[in-house]
Amino acid sequence: MTNILLTGSSRGIGAAIVTALDLPGVALIGQATRSTAANTIAADFGDPAAPHALWHAALDRFGGEIDVLVNNAGVFEANPLEGDDWVAGWERTLRINLTASAELCRLAVLHWQTRGTPGRIVNVASRAAYRGDSPAHWHYAASKAGMVAMTKTIARGYARENILAFAVCPGFTMTGMAEDYLASRGGDTLLADIPLGRVADPAEIATTVKFLALEAPPSMTGAVIDVNGASYVR
Repeated sequence: MTNILLTGSSRGIGAAIVTALDLPGVALIGQATRSTAANTIAADFGDPAAPHALWHAALDRFGGEIDVLVNNAGVFEANPLEGDDWVAGWERTLRINLTASAELCRLAVLHWQTRGTPGRIVNVASRAAYRGDSPAHWHYAASKAGMVAMTKTIARGYARENILAFAVCPGFTMTGMAEDYLASRGGDTLLADIPLGRVADPAEIATTVKFLALEAPPSMTGAVIDVNGASYVR
């Protein structure tokens, strides 16, 4: 049995990942800010204590063993430069998108090192990590760039211990967040920037996450997979 902890599991890409990983031999526990759903733990990553509490609650439910961590939770909130609370907005996004993920990655690496077992981390970042984002989203782009750099660092640091790390960088994906952003930025104009001619379906991201979590060969550790309709090609 492969035990997987997935953050941000309640909607959008996270819900699609839950569906993709509904497989024989896979046990999954999700995280959501507020949830009473089965196999889901409520944890608000705005609270600095939440990642540690989530990890140990999931460990208890899994009987002491987690094999794969998928960090998908995140927020995408406008933070105009003119706002009086700009720093607070920056810190909230970095706390939820990056710091919580880093804390969970740390706990995962220590868990696998202590047990002497292999493990995998899949971090869902964004094309914004490489091409940036709008002037109101410095914090979002910075958080995702940090996630990519963290993933590569983990991959380089722990591959010899069979601890593998991968990242996925979606472009626009048809979730609630993406729909609101497309509408606010003149959807047709943004779509014109995607050679594929459409935004991604959450299932496409989920398929990529499933591959990395369960099937990707160890030599792929450190890979960052773009899923953005060729809107940003590195």
